[in-house]
Amino acid sequence: MIPGEKYHLFNHANGKENLFAKQKNYTFFLQRLAQHILPVCKLYSYCLMPNHFHLVLQVRFNEELQKLWQKQEYSPALSPKQLEFKISKTFSNFFNSYTQSFNKVYNRMGSMFIPNMKTQLIEDNSTFCKQVHYTHTNPVHHRFAKKMKDWPHSSYKIFFSKSPTKLEREYVLAAFGGLDAFIKYHQQFIDLKFTFLE
Repeated sequence: MIPGEKYHLFNHANGKENLFAKQKNYTFFLQRLAQHILPVCKLYSYCLMPNHFHLVLQVRFNEELQKLWQKQEYSPALSPKQLEFKISKTFSNFFNSYTQSFNKVYNRMGSMFIPNMKTQLIEDNSTFCKQVHYTHTNPVHHRFAKKMKDWPHSSYKIFFSKSPTKLEREYVLAAFGGLDAFIKYHQQFIDLKFTFLE
């Protein structure tokens, strides 16, 4: 993953297990996401389902990442390769942190996530809107819910709220052309072009 670029990120449970056993696991996952990932990425949308999840995010720009890691490690400027490694390591730490906590609580052993997360580069605003829409529609597509608003573990309802959020809500709404346009866009059928990410 490259600084400044937007991605649709997907990962799945290892084997036939679920990533989330109880409501508190979803909450804990988002807490760990905020701790590990948000210093490195901006989050635009998410959806957590029993055995997989989707994130639409943007890796922070080079200057922000350099400042973050130089402050933490008192190190000189990092090369592009070093930055890519650090970004990858951040996600690895996130997955490991969640897995270790889950394993401890449920007396479980071994990895929880498939080794290589999938990412799709988002190159323009049209694709960005499609990916956000796909993320929110996923629970309906997988028949976990009849309507997007019925699934409690996605960012969809956050866009109708005025409460503080760590999600980049204003950016996303502007990308769609405002809340009304966001609602209208989300009334479309899911774009099956993105189902390879499942």
